Amino acid sequence: MVSAPRSTARRGRPPKSLTSPQTSGRTQKPGTQRAVAKEATRLKLIEATIDSIAHSGFADTTLAKVSEGAGLSRGIVNFHFTSKDALLVETLTHLADEYTGFWKAAVAKAGDDPAARLRAIVDAEFHPTVCNRKKIAVWYAFWGEARSRPTYLDVCERQDRELLETVQSLSAALVEAGGYDAVDAGDVATGLMALTDGLWLDLLLTPTRFDRNGARRVCLAFLMGMFPRHFTGRADDGGLDAKGDTVSAA
Repeated sequence: MVSAPRSTARRGRPPKSLTSPQTSGRTQKPGTQRAVAKEATRLKLIEATIDSIAHSGFADTTLAKVSEGAGLSRGIVNFHFTSKDALLVETLTHLADEYTGFWKAAVAKAGDDPAARLRAIVDAEFHPTVCNRKKIAVWYAFWGEARSRPTYLDVCERQDRELLETVQSLSAALVEAGGYDAVDAGDVATGLMALTDGLWLDLLLTPTRFDRNGARRVCLAFLMGMFPRHFTGRADDGGLDAKGDTVSAA
């Protein structure tokens, strides 16, 4: 995303279901019911924090605003989070887990082929679950604070490093398989991440002009230039539908 230093990067896990687990007709134990309710409340507060940061900014996000946005009492907020900083750290961790879990699931679904896995990462980068203007605004707010807050920096670096290392590993596999002796896998990983970072910034700054499939084509064209024998054909083969899911080209 490069708009921010790679050491202070980004983003997000597919949201946990807030529904109670199926019990096959059996009554849940009170402790389980309380745990489900507690997790639902915690996630509601985190979502309210994301909304507040996106709309009001980092400094103007307060526990009072979060409780109001969540429709909960200030006492409930204090029960779950002892301070604003604790709530913000938990919010950042939630976004990082969401993002990491999402691209990992896409990679796992893509199978063993390194090229298919890289394509899956590109698709995941622009899926609306993690790539939407609200969440990107929150990511940038945290990046702005990360330099002076070691806790934020640690979360950002950890999740960003994992993706960078995965892309580099997949690129190295293609370099070896395709005999791309002039291609450096580390450069490919840095370049692809720089492209996705910059395109995320485009969504934040010019949302009415942002095109998910256009952003995806830019990244795939880059990979075609690096690995022409593995990314063949048109860069816009396939695409993302209105929900952000990958579809095959007609």
